[in-house]
Formats: sequence, C-alpha cells, structure tokens
Amino acid sequence: MSWKIPLFKIYWDEEDVEAVTRVIKSGMNWSIGDEIEQFERTVAEYLGRKYAVTFNSGTSALHATLLAFRVRPKDEVIVPSFTFIATANSPLFVGARPVFADIEEETYGLDPCSINEKITKKSKMLIPIHYGGLPCQIEAIKEIAEDHNLIVIEDSAEALGATINNKKVGSFGDAAILSFCQNKIITTGEGGMVVTDLPEICERLKQIRSHGRLETEPYFTTAKALDYVNLGYNWRMSSITASLGISQMKKLDHMIEMRRGKARYLTTKLSKIHGIKPPSPEESCSHIYQMYTVAVEDGRNTRDGLKSHLAAKGVMSKVYFDPVHLTRFCKERFGYKEGELPVTERLAKKVLTLPMYPALSEKEIDYACQTISEFTKEL
Repeated sequence: MSWKIPLFKIYWDEEDVEAVTRVIKSGMNWSIGDEIEQFERTVAEYLGRKYAVTFNSGTSALHATLLAFRVRPKDEVIVPSFTFIATANSPLFVGARPVFADIEEETYGLDPCSINEKITKKSKMLIPIHYGGLPCQIEAIKEIAEDHNLIVIEDSAEALGATINNKKVGSFGDAAILSFCQNKIITTGEGGMVVTDLPEICERLKQIRSHGRLETEPYFTTAKALDYVNLGYNWRMSSITASLGISQMKKLDHMIEMRRGKARYLTTKLSKIHGIKPPSPEESCSHIYQMYTVAVEDGRNTRDGLKSHLAAKGVMSKVYFDPVHLTRFCKERFGYKEGELPVTERLAKKVLTLPMYPALSEKEIDYACQTISEFTKEL
C-alpha cells in the first residue's frame, strides 16, 4: 500500500551515498575492511564504552551476546513480553528459558517489582528494553541484578542516543545491543552491534560472528592459515554497511533533535484530543522518539477502529507490541494464558504507534491529528 504518511522514512543525504560508493569503488575489502573497526570505535566512543562489535542484525547481536556470556540450557533469562519477539526468543536460541516479567506504565519497560517476583535459583540474566527510544528504569533494574548476581543486557535496539540523567542508554548493563534496521534512528538497512566494557566478552563476540576463527590477521588479505577455536557463525557486517553507519552517525544528534521537535509539535496537538494519551517522559529521561506511541484510553476496540480510520485516510499506524507470551508459539510451548501479565496485557490493548521521522512536516502532523480528531468526535 502507498501511504500518504508512512510510519517512518529513512533520513539520508549525499554523504551516505558517497561513503558507500567509496567502498564499492575500492574494489577490495567489501567484507572485512577498515570501516568495520571505524564504525565500532565511533559508536563505542559515543556511548562511553570500551568495546563494540558489529553484526549483520540486532537479532544476531542478541544471540551472540547470550553465547558470549555462556547462557546455558536450563538457565532462565528474564525478559519483557512487551517487546519485539527477538528479545524473548534470544534465550531459546541457546536452549535457555525466557521468563516473562510485567512492565510498568510510565516507560513501558520492565517493572523492577515484577522482576523481583520472577527471580529463581535458575535466573542468570535480565534483558530489559528501552521502548521506542524511551529509557526504562535501568538504574533500579541494575541494582536488582547486582543484588542477585545477574547479568544485565540492555536491549537498546530502539534507543541509541537516549539518556538517563545525562548518561547514555547502552552504558548501564554488562553489555548492550543495538539495531540498525531501516526504521531505527540511524540505519544501515540491516545491522546490529554489541557494546561492552569486558575484553573477554569482546573477544568471544568477534569469534562467534566469524565461524569461531581466531583472527590474528585479516582473513581475506593474509596467506596464513588461521585457527578455529570455537563454534561460530557467519554474522559479520559488511564494510559497505559499516561505511553507511559511519556516515549516519555523523547525523545522529541532528536527527534526534529533529525528531524531538516533531514530537513536541505532535504532543501539543494530541493533548487537545480527548481519549488520546501522548508520551510524557520524565525530566530525567531524554526520549529520542524512535517511535511515537500513544495510548488510546478506551482500549482495543477503539484503538483498532482508530487504526482502520487512519489507514482509510492514508496515515499508517501500527501496534507495537502485542504481547509475546500470548503468541501461539509461546502458549503452545510454555502454556502461557491471558491474565498472567496484567499490566502488559492492558497496555498492549491501548498502544498505537503514529508516524514519526525527521522529515515529518507540520502539515503532515496537522493532517494526522485532524484525522484522529475526526474519529474521536464520531464516538
């Protein structure tokens, strides 16, 4: 479908094109080039972390992180159900069990109280997400982890550039994963990264992403035989992709400010519409609005009706997220049923993500808000 106002648009410029073109025209090292390490250094420095390791997706970055921290079968990993399914599936990739905790209403992030209720002797790791660019209660979550000797992996796929008390999201946990899929703040089309301060984790991640190979020298430019010391996968990011990431990083803060400006204007408009609750982050948190999600107070039927009304007028909207624990897979595999995560289930019936991107115009925002207002007046 061709949308009058899509959910997102990629922000790019000629510098992005030139960066990719330079790598292509080099005729060499499209796979393992200098751009990989440069991109990793750029992001690590931005987040104030010691190490960064690129991957071909945020999902492979998650998978590799659990492998690097040696999460095993029979271990339990506490995750939200209100998330993209990769977060919840990542424990299953390594044979562990995902344990779903409930969320809190202010940030849609894991509720520290619910986490406490879910911890058992088998618990090994917590994976909180920063929903749509809004930081979760990561400081409280980290304290719980320290009390119980649990590993914290921040799923920061949607939150590169967000801060809590001026400290960047992605710098709190033992490690954090990032996604550069096309709808993220910066994008390389597909791509991911893990950041950490632990040298042994960094080394394991590099081996995992490249067949378990001990890369003492660049694989494609050395005649030496390199040893394979662990089981690994082909999860490398290409140099072409990394060059795009380097170029996009130069625009990151500018894109965030553009998003915040659009969000302020949109919030002002929506605040006047009855039954629509716009996001309202606390002053200590900087929301980067990777997604702009409202709560439709009357619940699922009204929310779904509004979604259909917007679609009929050419405005895309989407539900992020339906609860993972209520997917057919989880219900059949683990026996989950409705009522087990009451806050998650209640909020998931209200949320609706509206268009948000740096180039979103006030005219487009006015049209979207007018369309919403038309629907609410018809109720």
